[in-house]
Amino acid sequence: MVTAYASRITNHESRLTAHGSQLTDFQRVKLRAILAPAMQCTLLIPHLVWPGVTAAAVTEGLALPALTKLLARARVERTPPLTPEVWMCRAFNVERQQDWPIAPLTLAFDGAEPGTDYWLRADPVHLKVTRDRLALVDNALFGINEDEAQSLVLTLNTHFAESGIVFHAYHPKRWYVKLSSTPALVTHSVSEVAGRDVQRYLPSGGDALVWHTLFNEIQMLLHEHATNEAREARGEPPLNSVWFWGGGMRPAASGGHYEYLWSDNANATAIAAAAGTPTAAVPAKADEWLAGALHSRGASDRHLITMEDLATAYAYQDIDAWRSRIAALELQWFAPLIRALREGQFSQITLVALGDTHCCDFVVGRADLLKVWKRPAPLSTYA
Repeated sequence: MVTAYASRITNHESRLTAHGSQLTDFQRVKLRAILAPAMQCTLLIPHLVWPGVTAAAVTEGLALPALTKLLARARVERTPPLTPEVWMCRAFNVERQQDWPIAPLTLAFDGAEPGTDYWLRADPVHLKVTRDRLALVDNALFGINEDEAQSLVLTLNTHFAESGIVFHAYHPKRWYVKLSSTPALVTHSVSEVAGRDVQRYLPSGGDALVWHTLFNEIQMLLHEHATNEAREARGEPPLNSVWFWGGGMRPAASGGHYEYLWSDNANATAIAAAAGTPTAAVPAKADEWLAGALHSRGASDRHLITMEDLATAYAYQDIDAWRSRIAALELQWFAPLIRALREGQFSQITLVALGDTHCCDFVVGRADLLKVWKRPAPLSTYA
């Protein structure tokens, strides 16, 4: 498909220059815009922009010419803040219940049948005690094996046998609670709470106090568990709590705004899969993605790519990791994508930057690259 497109460009340029005239750069770009595939690429990148008054210091010295050019030439839409899970649900037409119903979607993705029951995620996490808060550490930062998961879940189910609450570890890092009735409960996702004081994000609603008590009881139950003692002896963080979130019954997913998802995130993949959207892992580089996208799908498809590395670094305020990761994205993704857009291999890039205070959609078409009067500004400009 890329070869065919290049051949069309060469043929048209040859005909236009047959009488000795030369195409200007503007004419060449316009020709490619007319003949190019209509494929679009959206990158969902939480915390692409480091927020607040520290943004300038955090980004000082970073060379990001491709990214800042894309942002400068873009048409920008600013909207209220969203978590990645909420953004994905909206993109694939999953409706909110009391919570955004992530639990039954990932449960099906993990190979179980949600049926008509109410499910909550009960992800194993590490709660880190500091001087003035109890901070949540997401299990994305450490390993959990199957035996550990089953051992801890067995203890929980034995203890809560008469409560009507049943825990399941269908995946070592994704645990679930099955309930016989729907609780009056609104929760916060792990991605929203990671690195932060859990007291600010405990469930709300009419049944909230029951779940606050359960949350505390589980911590005491797991504190001296043999599995956690073994983990600590190996220098690994103990799984000293679970985080309840994403509750609901299996929702309908009626498709969405994208024909293909590229993601390493199980929540995103489960949402897209429920809508019948094909999914694949994120390639290491944009060139690899582009080759796969053009050859495996149609030339008019809308592709969504999710990237979480910056969000993890931001959640734990790891400035060095955030800087190195955005520098890698510049070389491996932003620079190749802007080059491919200029060459007309696809029609549009959208960068979706999710943040704590707002979200920004930066939309760049081929014609936007001609707006040379829009000079690149430092990344901190968009904080």
